[in-house]
Amino acid sequence: MKEKYDTELMRLVNEKHGHALEELYNRYIKLIYSFVMKFCNGNEEKTKEIIQLVFLRLWTTNSHYDPSQGSFVNWLLTITRNICIDYLRKEKRKTQHHQEEHEEIADPANVIEQRVNTNDITKAKNKLPTAQRKLIDLLYWKGYSLSEIAKLEQEPLGTIKSRLHQALKGLRKHLELEDIK
Repeated sequence: MKEKYDTELMRLVNEKHGHALEELYNRYIKLIYSFVMKFCNGNEEKTKEIIQLVFLRLWTTNSHYDPSQGSFVNWLLTITRNICIDYLRKEKRKTQHHQEEHEEIADPANVIEQRVNTNDITKAKNKLPTAQRKLIDLLYWKGYSLSEIAKLEQEPLGTIKSRLHQALKGLRKHLELEDIK
């Protein structure tokens, strides 16, 4: 009989009868609270927010419970679980985004230094012979492996490795000369 009553309550919730939502809340709050509390590792604040989202979803989305698909409790816990997962993912993305912003803003000198270094590297690279510049572009900017470059250039792998060694030595020499200036 309780199952039928839950179905009837959900029908009334979909028709925006507040007393039906209140009845479901009173009936299942302890179960949902303990479920969410475990999911949030005991964080009371997150638990309260998620519980609010669960009942808000029941009220706003015109959710339809089908008794032939399983028990009402399992259906409600599935909705709760999905909201928990969405909430924690969103929180994780927000935290990561905030950390990235903070790192960029925290030290503008690093951003300027990176730009200066990039300019210095570009100047030094432009002083290299064409074959070495092309090798560096293929390897570092286009992501080719040394063996792929050897096939592209139709040259032995040893030659490519030797050219890379010479290019890196040349870059270092030109960058050291820039530092002296």
